Amino acid sequence: MQQSGTGRGTASGGEPPVPARDQEFLALERELAVFLRRARASSGEMAREVHPDLEPAAYGLLVRLADAGTQRATALAAYFGVGKATMSRQLRALEDLGLVARDPDPADGRASLVRLTDEGRTRFHRVREARRARYVRKLAGWDRTEVAELARLLHQLNAGAED
Repeated sequence: MQQSGTGRGTASGGEPPVPARDQEFLALERELAVFLRRARASSGEMAREVHPDLEPAAYGLLVRLADAGTQRATALAAYFGVGKATMSRQLRALEDLGLVARDPDPADGRASLVRLTDEGRTRFHRVREARRARYVRKLAGWDRTEVAELARLLHQLNAGAED
C-alpha cells in the first residue's frame, strides 16, 4: 500500500513504512531475496544434473572441492559453518554416489582428506560449464565491464559478510 505522495510503502503485517533514506536498502533486500531463492532452486537443478540422487546442499561441497582442492572434513565444516556430524553425513552421501573419496592425511593419521573422484570431477565440470554457458546467454546484452563490475560488487558483498 502506498502512502500518498511519499513514495514509501507500508509492509504487510502492519510494519511502519521504510524511511526514504533507506529505500535503496529495502530494494537491495528484495532483490537479494529473489536472487537467493533462484540460486537455491538452481543449486537443486544443478545437483540433480550432477547425479539424480545428489542433495542440493551437497552441490556446494562439490564447488568448494573443485575450487579449493583436497580438504579435511573439519575445514569443510568450518567453511560452511556446519557441525562435524552434518559434514560427515553429507560426505558419506557423496562417497556413496562415487563423487568424492577420502584418503588418509599423511600429516595426521587420525584425519582424512576429501577429494573429488575422477567421476565427480567430470560430472561437476560438465554441469558447471553448462551453467556458465547459461550465464553467457542470459547476460549477452550486457557489456563485459558490467559483468565484471557485478562480479566485483558481489565479491565485495561476500567478503564483507565474512567479517
